[in-house]
Amino acid sequence: MTRTPPAWTEPLLHRLGTARAEDFTQLTTPEQGGRESAVLVLLGEQPAAGPDLLVLQRAATLRNHAGQPAFPGGAADPADTDAPATALREANEEVDLDPSSVTVLAELPRLWIPVSDFVVTPVLAWWHAPHPVHPREPAEVAHVARLPIAELVDPENRLRVRHPSGWIGPAFSARGMLVWGFTAGVIATLLEMGGWARPWPRDRVIDLPPVGAAPAPSAGTDEVDEMAGPLT
Repeated sequence: MTRTPPAWTEPLLHRLGTARAEDFTQLTTPEQGGRESAVLVLLGEQPAAGPDLLVLQRAATLRNHAGQPAFPGGAADPADTDAPATALREANEEVDLDPSSVTVLAELPRLWIPVSDFVVTPVLAWWHAPHPVHPREPAEVAHVARLPIAELVDPENRLRVRHPSGWIGPAFSARGMLVWGFTAGVIATLLEMGGWARPWPRDRVIDLPPVGAAPAPSAGTDEVDEMAGPLT
């Protein structure tokens, strides 16, 4: 398969050329401090399902972010040369992704997650040579899925979730996964930037299931109920 990304990625890549952190979040990324990290936003394509995104689900037994869907990724190591190196290393460690199968396309703006004080660089990439992936450490990763863009933009699969704190943010229901928080916020913004989003009922709001719930209003068009106050 060619390393050149397909034509359907061009509108997104063009828009990302002028992207700012403000396009993804209402929170200001601190100039100093915060733990540097990166996640891999991996675009692929399958003959039957079309374009897709690789997402994993954290194990329900983890102390932090239990049961949450997420992009592969994590904290930077001293040996990592840059954000793509961090994202690819973490993806290999988490889901056995072969870094040589991936072409890095762009680094998104650095985004701050205040609840964990991580400063995250999402790394957009094209999976030019897709291969089977799986959780390498089931105690950390429970499930790996390729979520078709067609299902993510389907109005029937879009909703918002309300955290017990009062925070409300975008979410997706696809392939048996409820994707919310930071990951859903980044996805929602990318769908808009790529011109793929479709109108959906924004009054569809559900309470977040309690298992693994953790406030992460760090990306997307997140809102906070007036009585809840901002999350810190």
